[in-house]
Amino acid sequence: MSDTDGKKPLGLRGSGRPGQVKQSFSHGRTKNVVVETKRKRVVVPKPGAAKAGGAGAASPQAGDQSKRPAGISDAELERRMKALAAAKARETEEQEAREAEERARAEERERRRAEAEAKEQEEREREEKARAKAEEDERRQREAEEAKARAATAPAPEEAPEAGKPNTKAAPKARERDDRDRRGQERETRGRGGDRDGGRRAGKLTLNQALSGGEGGRQKSLAAMKRKQERARQKAMGGPVEREKVVRTVQLPEAIVVSELANRMTERVADVVKALMQNGIMATQNQTIDQDTAELIIEEFGHRVQRVSDSDVEDVIDTVEDAEADLKPRPPVITVMGHVDHGKTSLLDAIRNAKVVSGEAGGITQHIGAYQVKTDGGQLLTFLDTPGHAAFTSMRARGAQVTDIVVLVVAADDAVMPQTVEAINHAKAAKVPMIVAINKIDKPDATPDKVRTDLLQHEVIVEKMSGDVQDVEVSAIKGQGLDDLLEAIALQAELLELKANPDRAAQGAVIEAQLDVGRGPVATVLVQHGTLRQGDIFVVGEQWGKVRAMENDKGERVKEAGPSVPVEVLGLNGTPEAGDVLNVVETEAQAREIAEYREKAAKEKRAAAGAATTLEQLMAKAKEDENVAELPILVKADVQGSAEAIVQAMEKIGNEEVRVRVLHSGVGAITESDIGLAEASGAPVIGFNVRANAPARNAANQKGVEIRYYSVIYDLVDDVKAAASGLLSAEVRENFIGYAEIREVFKVSNVGRVAGCLVTEGVARRSAGVRLLRDDVVIHEGTLKTLKRFKDEVAEVQSGQECGMAFENYEDIRPGDVIEIFEREEVERSLS
Repeated sequence: MSDTDGKKPLGLRGSGRPGQVKQSFSHGRTKNVVVETKRKRVVVPKPGAAKAGGAGAASPQAGDQSKRPAGISDAELERRMKALAAAKARETEEQEAREAEERARAEERERRRAEAEAKEQEEREREEKARAKAEEDERRQREAEEAKARAATAPAPEEAPEAGKPNTKAAPKARERDDRDRRGQERETRGRGGDRDGGRRAGKLTLNQALSGGEGGRQKSLAAMKRKQERARQKAMGGPVEREKVVRTVQLPEAIVVSELANRMTERVADVVKALMQNGIMATQNQTIDQDTAELIIEEFGHRVQRVSDSDVEDVIDTVEDAEADLKPRPPVITVMGHVDHGKTSLLDAIRNAKVVSGEAGGITQHIGAYQVKTDGGQLLTFLDTPGHAAFTSMRARGAQVTDIVVLVVAADDAVMPQTVEAINHAKAAKVPMIVAINKIDKPDATPDKVRTDLLQHEVIVEKMSGDVQDVEVSAIKGQGLDDLLEAIALQAELLELKANPDRAAQGAVIEAQLDVGRGPVATVLVQHGTLRQGDIFVVGEQWGKVRAMENDKGERVKEAGPSVPVEVLGLNGTPEAGDVLNVVETEAQAREIAEYREKAAKEKRAAAGAATTLEQLMAKAKEDENVAELPILVKADVQGSAEAIVQAMEKIGNEEVRVRVLHSGVGAITESDIGLAEASGAPVIGFNVRANAPARNAANQKGVEIRYYSVIYDLVDDVKAAASGLLSAEVRENFIGYAEIREVFKVSNVGRVAGCLVTEGVARRSAGVRLLRDDVVIHEGTLKTLKRFKDEVAEVQSGQECGMAFENYEDIRPGDVIEIFEREEVERSLS
């Protein structure tokens, strides 16, 4: 839009001046844009106000009104003037306050500087006095020594000068010697840096002086003196002062990471790395150095060294013997043992009025159960129910190790069985008292006296047989004799006087461990000493954790568990082994360090066991393995004890021709990784009381991996035995079916030598195998080429008939030889 259009350009009320600006764009494009330039507004006083001012009506208010902008009232102008005056007054006050503060700061700085200079001057004067005194003492000592030396070298009396006459010849020489000694002493004093001003004037430190060190070693430089003065000045003015170095005792293991070494010395990692470089060791903060190198660095930083071995990390576990005054009575731990199906769990159910048997697969106990029972007399009893099947020998052994009393359950209608004997041996090995519970006395064929007699063979003499072992006749089904059994247990516990200290760090034994899908690793722990509380940090075997929650045998959450109390503990970082010992420690770092050490030691032990074999042993084992067929399997169970028992049962299956190899055993559901391992090895996956998750099932279907589920260990062992039996080569049996005697030997064209025989016993068949005997010695074994009667080929020839026989690829036959005829039969074998 231009002026020629008769219109105003863009702007507000025509207050701007039009103009044009040329804009440039990409690709060479330009554009003219019309812009406006605003004018500055100038306020001009009204004509009437100017005239009034010229007429002499000048007053302060009129003067102000002459400068007043248009449209502002007198009240507004007065308010603005007051605000302006107040602002100027505040600014003046702030300026005065700042100046007063600056003056105070300057005076404080001058005062501190004067104090610092005064202290420095006093220190300098003290040093001067001390130096002057030292010089005076040294001069007096030297004069005394010279006097002694002159007295020793004085001339003979006849040559001595007369008394009262000075020795004019010796005086100049003595004065010259004194001046020379004084100048040398001044030079020596200046060289030691005793005179600060003289030291400053001594000039720069040369390389020759630094290397030679002079008489007193390397001297302080001018920069060091300045730094010392600066530190003194900062200290005098109250500034930051370097702290005195703290000397620490550093525990040094056999190998340590550089960053951990710096942490234990409380030094910077960069300084430690620098010190290592100065000693010719190029190491980063994450690398490990040996004990000798670390000791060198620790001493270089001025700390003390305390060498420790890796096993010393376990010293934090409290192994102090409890004082007799701290011990308090605790409930007894009773382990119920016996043969399978003799009624152990039923007896315990009758005692605690619960139904656990119905929940066990096949009516047998698969796990160790821990329960607390309160008797009618108010006494607490802790019961451990161990499985009785032969596969759970190790679990029963662990049960005997943590128990105080063993209740041996023997069925009155079955007497002593193999697992009963094992239970007796476990109890004797653990050196715990035993109580015999003769169960099933309600049955018609029950013979309790036979049980007592059979126990005599295993050195268990009951009280009824004049022994010291208590025996009680009970019936778990009818509840007969239970009170007598509890009374016997209470009596035995009273004799033992069981005590423990509840006011110490907890220690316990893992009865069972499992991997729960919702709760993670869970361990059933029987507390033996101290009290386990929620929040405690503990280490158990190669695992560690913090007690997140605890549940008792009824499934109730508890905050603490004292001695002889079984609880399920949640909060572990992994599944421990059943039988591991739980110990409470102070910090997570200690628990983690102990667990890592134990895991490392276990790995080294396994590696050492594998590396101990020689090359010859490896070759012999490989040759032996070639002749042994293997059935690989993969085992997953619900709890650690069951997995361990299954592995032990699998190791017992097999002979010198076939064996079962457990590729992997673990706790928890069957996962996709288990299926991958099974596919690579061609092994089936066995799940004991566990199931495969959805990805694992899909992977198994795609890869053709067989998954077998079991809940009773009998069925698992039988099926694996049957599968392993299929790997056995069939047994070949020979059945002798006849004998024939060679009467004549004929030579037939196109056939060769043919034997004319008489079948003396049995029958001769063409499909059978034959051996040629000469003087009752086997000289050939093979097959028949032809069997003829007269001129016809026949399938068989009966006893008493004549026939012609020719051997395949063998013609050394003579009259009088005997032909033995037999058939081979393959018989399937099985593992017993």
